[in-house]
Amino acid sequence: MLLLSVLLGGLLIGALLLRGFFPYLWTDCVYHTQLMRILLKFASRRRRRPLFLALDRFLEQVETRPNKPFIVFENESYSFKDADRESNRMANALRDASVLNAGDTAVLFMQNEPAFIFCWLALAKLGCACALLNSSIRARSLITSFSCCPGAKVLIASRALQRAVEEVSDDLQDVTIFITSSSELRSSRMKSLSRAVQESSDAAVPRALRAHVSFTSPAVYIYTSGTTGLPKAAVISQTRLLAALAVLASNGVTDTDVVYVTLPLYHTAGFLVGFMGSVETGSTIILRRKFSASQFWDECRAHEVTVIQYIGEVLRYLCNTPKSAGDKQHGVRLAIGNGLRPDVWREFLQRFGHIEVREFYASTEGNLGFVNYAGRIGAVGRVSWLHRKLFPYALIEYDSERDEPVRDSTGLCVEVPKGQTGLLVSRITGLAPFVGYAQNEPQTEQKRLRDVFRSGDLYFNSGDLLKIDQHNFIYFQDRVGDTFRWKGENVSTTEVSDVISALQFVQEVSVFGVGVTGQRVRGRGHRSACSGSGVAGHEGRIGMAALTLVEGMEFDGAGAFDHVCRLLPAYARPRFIRIQSWMEVTNTFKQMKLRLVEAGFNPSVTSDPLYFLCERQRAYVSLTPAIHQQIVSQRIRL
Repeated sequence: MLLLSVLLGGLLIGALLLRGFFPYLWTDCVYHTQLMRILLKFASRRRRRPLFLALDRFLEQVETRPNKPFIVFENESYSFKDADRESNRMANALRDASVLNAGDTAVLFMQNEPAFIFCWLALAKLGCACALLNSSIRARSLITSFSCCPGAKVLIASRALQRAVEEVSDDLQDVTIFITSSSELRSSRMKSLSRAVQESSDAAVPRALRAHVSFTSPAVYIYTSGTTGLPKAAVISQTRLLAALAVLASNGVTDTDVVYVTLPLYHTAGFLVGFMGSVETGSTIILRRKFSASQFWDECRAHEVTVIQYIGEVLRYLCNTPKSAGDKQHGVRLAIGNGLRPDVWREFLQRFGHIEVREFYASTEGNLGFVNYAGRIGAVGRVSWLHRKLFPYALIEYDSERDEPVRDSTGLCVEVPKGQTGLLVSRITGLAPFVGYAQNEPQTEQKRLRDVFRSGDLYFNSGDLLKIDQHNFIYFQDRVGDTFRWKGENVSTTEVSDVISALQFVQEVSVFGVGVTGQRVRGRGHRSACSGSGVAGHEGRIGMAALTLVEGMEFDGAGAFDHVCRLLPAYARPRFIRIQSWMEVTNTFKQMKLRLVEAGFNPSVTSDPLYFLCERQRAYVSLTPAIHQQIVSQRIRL
């Protein structure tokens, strides 16, 4: 008995010592176990015959839990069996209309609603690919996005978007247009999908219709956000869709969870994480037409939500709502997403209670992702030997002035050491493929990086700058197009944004570089001729920040000056500030910087108040046309 006590005591002491030297050992072991389980399940599904696709996982859920609520939307609830029947009706209606053949592509131009999900299921059952258009685009942007999709013959639009479709119908002469409306349509070019569905059968769709589909077949086209240029249609293959099923399950989500989906389904987060993730786990989706900060927590309580999604500024919007005694009275246990600032992260946890935040890093078209399974605030993931072995990646030196990776005397790239920022590149392999963009080979080729560490190798260029610290946590730093160079130094817009966001009167901030050479500035998404905003004799791009102010507060030029001078090096301090009444963002809350960059700091092209960092007055002072002219003529040196 004494010997056993000594042995147990020794094991306990050993475990405590291990925890002291390796504080994340247990967490790492759990993650690696989950990673191997996911890969084994994925490999097992890949071996099944006939082919097992994401649609087949949904059909499994219909068999195992037919009456479980799958989609709850406003006053409607649909079980897995209901969703199966509705999608059968839709598939049969489209089949009866003889407008789609095997391998064709249909384009969805829809808002968040159950019909969106039924449409995708229907098209998958017919063996057709599906393109997901941003429901906010109009006119030529709509036509351009539609034309990106190879073989697109059918457009399915929400009733609320009918007018937008009418505006471009003349440019869609060879396209069959369906509207999810049962009422009379104004245009003879359009057909009522709702009426056709009501008259169609809910009989199962023959599997033979999708017998041609392979793992490399396009499943979905998802458009990039277009924050710095025109959106591109990223090709999501059937293999990628099958892998995406694991996102929620790998973060501990089960069939007992209720997932609140407020992000648009046409976006990667809403479609792949929210919808596809729930298909895998058998969770209930609480679907909302549009995100609302004011109604968010009330709906979470009403529907007993346990899992929420976020992207970009969503959690900050929640933190900006009026405080309430019931802020911590909810059942949410997990928040999963990306783009969360450290200061907002801390504020969110302090205000809304113990919620596990799973920040991850991924991109729509990319072949690599990270997840912060250890909960380190600010990190997007943790470096893992096993993860790196399975999905080889590296951070390499990047020259932001030349807008290209640094290469050594042999022509190969140079990996950065820990603690330094580098461009993330990931090897393109069978397990981590990169398909590219639909009908856009030039943009696809730009994402391929060749001869990285040896002649002939091929990597995916993420376009993102990251950093790994001494504890093996990995942090997102900036996008290549957002990082700019001034006076020989690289300036991170993320770092500058974090500093300015701490000012008490700042509601929201967007940081960018504006051209100051009179020449075209190199850098993705920021190629401006600098007409009217450039300054001859200066090289690079100088820092500028666009701010929105907290309601009822005013801009404090002296306080802002002291703050940035105390916390930022001279080269990183924004020389110009623009005060806006609102910040232009995409539907997924990503800031739109291109117009701000093009406007620059010229007071003649905007009515917004502009300010200039003046060392002599130790304040940000009003940027008048006279001061602007002095800067342009170099009487004021930057």
